[in-house]
Amino acid sequence: MNKISKYNENLKKALSRSLDQSAELEKIEREALANFKGQLTDLEAALGVLRIGGHLGWKPLVLIHNKRTLRKYEEILNINFKEFFPEEGPSWDRSYGYIIAKKLGNFWKAVSGEIKIDRKKEIDS
Repeated sequence: MNKISKYNENLKKALSRSLDQSAELEKIEREALANFKGQLTDLEAALGVLRIGGHLGWKPLVLIHNKRTLRKYEEILNINFKEFFPEEGPSWDRSYGYIIAKKLGNFWKAVSGEIKIDRKKEIDS
């Protein structure tokens, strides 16, 4: 598949938020910004996870980040990722590590690091 076709395919399946969903994200962002005190890079990363989480889902997120980091981001955003995001978002299949974890058949062993996955933080086209 050529680059333009893959781009169009990715765009077509990417999450499209309703006005209510977009308003909810903006509210979470504004409240996180208003309440935040600490390293700006933590706020920036938490906001990034808030934006990408709906696209990928919470399962790819727990594979990419360690538990402590995700907990920190949840505290910054005042949300629970497992309740806020779907298990798998519409672009889950672009998460290289998550694809491999699913193929191996033991997701939680991959999350714990018992099963090593190279490139687990990469997104593929």
